[in-house]
Amino acid sequence: MSGVTARPAVASALAHTHDHAHDGVLGEGNEGGWNGGGCVVSVISRLLRGRGALPQQQAMKRFFQPVPKDGSPAKKRPTGAAASDCVDGPTATAASAGSGEGAPCEEPRRFVTWNANSLLLRMKSDWSAFCQFVARLDPDVICIQEVRIPAAGSKGGPKNPSELKDDTSSSREEKQTVLRALSSSPFKDYRVWWSLSESKYAGTAVFVKKKFEPKKVSFNLDRRSSKHEADGRVIIVEFESLLLLNTYAPNNGWKEEENSFQRRRKWDKRMLEFVQQVDKPLIWCGDLNVSHDEIDVSHPDFFSSAKLNGYIPPNKEDCGQPGFTLAERQRFGNLLSQGKLVDAYRCLHKEKDMECDFSWSGNPIGKYRGKRMRIDYFIVSERLKDRIDSCKMHGHGIELEGFYGSDHCPVSLELSKEAVEASELKSSV
Repeated sequence: MSGVTARPAVASALAHTHDHAHDGVLGEGNEGGWNGGGCVVSVISRLLRGRGALPQQQAMKRFFQPVPKDGSPAKKRPTGAAASDCVDGPTATAASAGSGEGAPCEEPRRFVTWNANSLLLRMKSDWSAFCQFVARLDPDVICIQEVRIPAAGSKGGPKNPSELKDDTSSSREEKQTVLRALSSSPFKDYRVWWSLSESKYAGTAVFVKKKFEPKKVSFNLDRRSSKHEADGRVIIVEFESLLLLNTYAPNNGWKEEENSFQRRRKWDKRMLEFVQQVDKPLIWCGDLNVSHDEIDVSHPDFFSSAKLNGYIPPNKEDCGQPGFTLAERQRFGNLLSQGKLVDAYRCLHKEKDMECDFSWSGNPIGKYRGKRMRIDYFIVSERLKDRIDSCKMHGHGIELEGFYGSDHCPVSLELSKEAVEASELKSSV
């Protein structure tokens, strides 16, 4: 029961009267107690008033709070607040079905990030296998990139990036596909937050187990802004002792154009500003669209000399495969050093592994067969370095085993529980 610790006598009374009350859930708008459980209400009320605690009505409100349909604690939204505003507390979209009571003192330790290359397509074809993977790994948080589900809103009208589109027959059918996929195990145990593009492009999602309660969820690198980042590329989840950043970084492209090199430079500049301003330990994950060092690609010479239709950029630093140009790699290295961040995977895996070292794999047919890159990361604050228990790529081989239909495989991070507790104890002293 949220916000209240029951006294031993009350707990005893609850146990004693359990056989006389019907098991159930709180009715909508019913602040009096369980449906059919009036005897429990009566016992608790008498106990509290007998101890001089509270008047009956106030006592009951302390013990029984209405639970909305999405399972998050009841909390009124400010009048006129837009659906794209930052969200305080655990409020999520209607896609999160089921119930769950948060534990504010408990923090997540197990994380997964995955570029699904269209979450909707994965739900239609490879969902069962991915669900088995999630059930086996049992992550506390799942971060998805390239959701590729359009935001709610009619054509030409304002969009709501936090909600799935459902104003046409096809979009309603697609939304039902998503809701069905998320209503069964293991995803029924998670809340979901969306940041969606206007079309079937880009977009991100974050799934958080219902036992955890974020302090705030926002959707822009400028944390003062209530708007979503363009194309739904950012979700920031703030917990009590850490900050989680899920991003889908824009591809560098091949040319000196506004939607290519220039766009990526602006993104990297804003990312640098963001990591320099964070006020608590950071876990930054997602498809970052860059391979930092030669060890992070399968064929360095191939990627360094890659061209599109024979075009060679005027600056040598911009030449090569998007994600492996010298300019991108240098900016990424500067971002890590200036932000006091470390690459969690490289902290544990120092040597190159041609079988399991890469998160993206080229098309098995054509010149990119067997050509692979590590562009999906968990980047963490230096002060979290000693808490890294494991960081793994869950796909391998040129046949894309463990990729679940995407061209990216899931990547996981686990923090040491003992180290987490030690860090929290130290920070409280």
